[in-house]
Amino acid sequence: MSDKPIESYGKGYLVLLLPISFLIIFLVATWRMWLAFILLVLAFNIWQRYQWQQWSLQVNPIFHKLIQENQGRITSMDLALKGNFSGEKAKRFLDSKAKEFGANAVDSEDQSNVYYFITSSTLGSILDISEPPKELISQTVAKKTLPFLAPPPPKQQQELETQLPPPTQEEVKRPLEKQLMFGSLIQSELAKRLNVYSSTVYKRRDDPEFPEWSRNRDPDGIAWKYSREIKEFFPLEESKS
Repeated sequence: MSDKPIESYGKGYLVLLLPISFLIIFLVATWRMWLAFILLVLAFNIWQRYQWQQWSLQVNPIFHKLIQENQGRITSMDLALKGNFSGEKAKRFLDSKAKEFGANAVDSEDQSNVYYFITSSTLGSILDISEPPKELISQTVAKKTLPFLAPPPPKQQQELETQLPPPTQEEVKRPLEKQLMFGSLIQSELAKRLNVYSSTVYKRRDDPEFPEWSRNRDPDGIAWKYSREIKEFFPLEESKS
């Protein structure tokens, strides 16, 4: 009776050994094909990476131009429209740039990502902009970055302006000679002189009608013009009075 269990165990091992033996024979006979397949996959991945790097080099000038024009703020739609390629490629490109430069991505109302990149030219504008949106402040504290490179949305900007105290009359009436110590005014100084908020000056500074608008608000009737080169404001003429 002891021979039957041994015989059953032997048949069980034989059932397992047969497929393993066939698998070993198959691998020995086809190992060259498997090696060629693996090498082909690796070569294809390397070629794809090379193609992506070459494509990214062509997109870099477009990316840099948009960063300068939008003061560090860019979306995948902006890049896709400017470069005339798919939004998927644009998003992948911006994701790689965000990792490279440590940029921050914020979800907008339309569920798309808005990327904020800090440059030397846009960093100066940050100091002159009024308080950023609360959403961006919380993300700045969490990630220790500065994502607020663009002015707040209109609704949030109005709420901020109603909360901020207006400039005092003493600040507005300071002698122009003292304000123009270096021949120009920064955004916050001009805002105090015009008795408006800094964000209002920021929003209007590139408007062709900005000189006339500033003349109407200036206590001495002086028109002001914004210089993009040095990020400051210069008087166009003296008071007519």
